Amino acid sequence: MNRQAHQDDNYEMRPEYDFSEGVRGKHFEAYRVGTNVVFLEPDVARAFGDSASVNQILRLLLKLARTNVLIQSDKAVQPTNRAPRRAKRSKPARATRG
Repeated sequence: MNRQAHQDDNYEMRPEYDFSEGVRGKHFEAYRVGTNVVFLEPDVARAFGDSASVNQILRLLLKLARTNVLIQSDKAVQPTNRAPRRAKRSKPARATRG
């Protein structure tokens, strides 16, 4: 970044900048609330046409997640991706030599 002052720099606003019709604080409330910007990967962005469709799908996922939590809270948590464990058999004791 060049920190040297240019010859035409001064503290006066250029004449082409016209803020005579500007409204002070027009976006203040929106800025104060904040924004929630989310960047989608290109492959995900291609699947959705607009923000409304993304919001619709996310709301559906939230609804499903809440439903799933209510159903599973009554059951004991069991792993579903593997067969149940078998009880270990104890080995028979060996006879001692003597």
